[in-house]
Amino acid sequence: MGVVILVRHGQASFGADDYDVLSETGWEQGRLLGRWLPEPSAVVAGGMRRHRETAEAAGWSPEIDAGWDEFDHLSVVAADPDRPTGELDRRQFQRAFEQATARWTSGGHDGEYAESWPGFVDRVRAALDRACARAGSGETVAVVTSGGPIAVACAAMADPDADAASYARLWNRFNTTIVNSSFTRVVVGSTGARLLTFNEHPHLDGAALTYR
Repeated sequence: MGVVILVRHGQASFGADDYDVLSETGWEQGRLLGRWLPEPSAVVAGGMRRHRETAEAAGWSPEIDAGWDEFDHLSVVAADPDRPTGELDRRQFQRAFEQATARWTSGGHDGEYAESWPGFVDRVRAALDRACARAGSGETVAVVTSGGPIAVACAAMADPDADAASYARLWNRFNTTIVNSSFTRVVVGSTGARLLTFNEHPHLDGAALTYR
């Protein structure tokens, strides 16, 4: 029996010229994670800079699997015809993000996006299959990724028989509650992958505990 540990990256740099870098808080979250978790047998990271930097902060050397990349949230928001205009603060952007992702996951608009919702789900589930196949030999595989892919994996395991609308609702519920640098455990056995824990963050408190 093996374990896959899904790690959300540390806090990224909202409002900076390059969002895809860790903030100072994000670096600290990664360091705290590395001190808390025993070093896994293997580490995989998505291809984004914030994924690699979180692994680096934890003291891990990851292999890269771009299947764990986050969806392009900026293009999803930009494709929403009802999106607000002008510069948005964190709270306003969160509302716009939730509105835009609801449209993205609803179906009927797939051709308007660089990556459709079904395409994103298929990509992440294939990456999860690869990680589970590796862990099935008895390894502990840590995957450093983003909230969206973690939510895809959790929704798939929480209700394997969910219809499309239910799956999208599950994804949204998981995606909006994942803490930066939290970890989610998946146990891999003879019956496949099962969700063991979700969104653990015992290494964080005070200012180090962030959601965005």
